[in-house]
Amino acid sequence: MLCVNVAFDSASLRHCAALRPWIEIPVIPTSLLTDLPETLLSVRTRPLVVMRLDIVSSGSFEGERVSGDVLEGDSDWQALRIDGSTTLDVRLVLRTTDDALIGVTYRGIRHGSPEVVARLEAGEAVDPADYYFRTTPSFETASPAHDWLNRVVAVGVGYRRSDGPVYSTFEVH
Repeated sequence: MLCVNVAFDSASLRHCAALRPWIEIPVIPTSLLTDLPETLLSVRTRPLVVMRLDIVSSGSFEGERVSGDVLEGDSDWQALRIDGSTTLDVRLVLRTTDDALIGVTYRGIRHGSPEVVARLEAGEAVDPADYYFRTTPSFETASPAHDWLNRVVAVGVGYRRSDGPVYSTFEVH
């Protein structure tokens, strides 16, 4: 398990406080990303996996060095595995407050007990300390003002609200 030991939003702090980190990584809080799904489509079922596609309708992000909105129409591919875990393959385009575009790609995983997963799938609010939700985002931009993002290794800690996921993202130093 990886727990990032920095101050960020209170729900994620409770989550990290409940975990015992086996490694500490110095990080800088980069942003808090909220993407709100509009449509959830069941794409296909393959052995041991159900594939879903979540079309993102809106969202926002806010950080010390970059803030803005998530553009409509981005995609969140989810593989619901037979073990109850969900893997993510997400592509987003962010528009910053200074009108720069940033491409974000991340993979992630969410898992918990069968009872917790059922509550999450039903859209219930579940304490983030009751499940694991991590991502590994990467960024691409042509903006000189945000070029630093092209060279960042980042980790994300997520939790699910009834209206969609929230991610706290951190630059690893």
